[in-house]
Amino acid sequence: MKLGVFTVLYQNLPLEAMLDKLAEMGVEAVELGTGNYPGNHHCNPDELLESPEKARGFLQAIESRGLTISGLSCHGNPLHPDKKFANGSHEVWRKTVLLAERLGVPVVNGFSGCPGDHAGAKNPNWVTCSWPPEYSDVLNWQWNEVVIPYWKEEAKFAELHGVNQIAFEMHPGFVVYNPETLLKLREHAGENIGANFDPSHLVWQGIDPVEAIKKLGREKAIFHFHAKDTYLDQANIKINGVLDTKHYSDILDRSWSFRSVGYGHDEKVWKDMVSALRSVGYDYVLSIEHEDMLASIDEGLSKAISLLKGILFKEQITDMWWA
Repeated sequence: MKLGVFTVLYQNLPLEAMLDKLAEMGVEAVELGTGNYPGNHHCNPDELLESPEKARGFLQAIESRGLTISGLSCHGNPLHPDKKFANGSHEVWRKTVLLAERLGVPVVNGFSGCPGDHAGAKNPNWVTCSWPPEYSDVLNWQWNEVVIPYWKEEAKFAELHGVNQIAFEMHPGFVVYNPETLLKLREHAGENIGANFDPSHLVWQGIDPVEAIKKLGREKAIFHFHAKDTYLDQANIKINGVLDTKHYSDILDRSWSFRSVGYGHDEKVWKDMVSALRSVGYDYVLSIEHEDMLASIDEGLSKAISLLKGILFKEQITDMWWA
């Protein structure tokens, strides 16, 4: 396994300064934003696709520091009912696939997206319950008329360009938000649909990340991993439950908050996740995503790196000499 970082946290730094900083911190891989929500501060598809020379220089800057690219990330909403927004997300997605092909990157990360509740809607509608019955009608329309047709086509496009790992972050607010919905889309759109497994979005829903890893791992559906933690405030949960629309900065009153690795769940929980990943054959990158209101970027990232360095398995499994 390798330790990586989603580089958007250092979007204020130029590419080479960011790479130097991460290499000095002992990072082995970088996950790069190519547009949409993550921005493209370090990796602009337009520039790298129009100039093979720039693309070669870009790779050289990364590889010369002993780093690899774990994935290109273009989290957006290509299913948005606002056609302008959807088209923008779609264009970035397709350019990211083409750039992954050019750079030899095996994984493209993103969101599944979420449509509205009918063809003339203005905003996405994330359905979270089956009753009253119109909610089930909306959900069926979304999946059958928008989600499945779109991703079946885009999975073919990705495969045509050598991208066999489309890794969706299971994120509430989008139609793929848990293992069940991920596997539903995979069943309909193909086996190059999988997970960018981020436990921070699962644990507040009541999902055990170890069991989710085992479930998806048996299907060979984990393509990438985000190392981000979530603190569950049990006092607030006991009063208000886990659905929370308060701003992320309102930490004292929220039911849950994103934290640096080790500050939401202890080291044993992270060891269990790493062990589960190894058990299902995942031997790729754990990419740290820093979104912690209580820690500076440098300090929060350093603490996450320190914890994960101590628990990642680096050597190949040997034969059982005891059995």
